[in-house]
Amino acid sequence: MTDSNYIKIFTGDFIIVQRIISELKSININAIVKDTTESARLAGFGGGILPGFQEVFVNKDELDKAVHIVENISSELKS
Repeated sequence: MTDSNYIKIFTGDFIIVQRIISELKSININAIVKDTTESARLAGFGGGILPGFQEVFVNKDELDKAVHIVENISSELKS
């Protein structure tokens, strides 16, 4: 995703990514989820290095709000 208006804000497993996506949608941020393992599997190339891990991207204009959501969720999971 070079020369894009989107920035990666998180890489993690499916369950945490789904929670982040849900929280972002609740504040009207539409994120993009990239799952290279699933894309490779569907194309017939087999799995990736980290099966089940996904990346979350948001628009640069929404970066501050999105990072705040990710930080809150990460701190909840650590406690």
